[in-house]
Amino acid sequence: MKIEIIKEQFDPWEMLVDYKKNQLQNDAKIGASSIFLGTMRDFNDDKDIKSMELEHYPGMTEKYLTKLVDDSIQKFKIIDGLVIHRVGLLKPTDPIVLVATWSEHRDNAFNATREIMESLKSEAPFWKKESTNTGFKWVKPKGQSEDVVDES
Repeated sequence: MKIEIIKEQFDPWEMLVDYKKNQLQNDAKIGASSIFLGTMRDFNDDKDIKSMELEHYPGMTEKYLTKLVDDSIQKFKIIDGLVIHRVGLLKPTDPIVLVATWSEHRDNAFNATREIMESLKSEAPFWKKESTNTGFKWVKPKGQSEDVVDES
């Protein structure tokens, strides 16, 4: 398992290939891989987004992500999991998050990847601040019904 929070841009495909080659060493038990790559859009809630600042709580966030992947390994019986997540200033088209899981069967990998991503979007300790033409706004995690705070 690998959990990494990084500030610099990254090539998700290179990281994925390197991890599989160096850590999984072509494990013959692997029958399925599930990969999710999230990139920054240039819009949200019908507003144009120029950039986004992503913040986290160091230590707490890594601990949360480690538990999340550990739980997925147990629940879905996956062989391994990888989560790479950006923080800092992001521009449209920048990769934000890479989640990959490996298992013997596709359902296990699909379900684990989906659950990890859903938790990342709704519960993980990350905070998003979007920059628009009219100012800044903090974005509430997915599933929270409260309005965002607009700092125009």
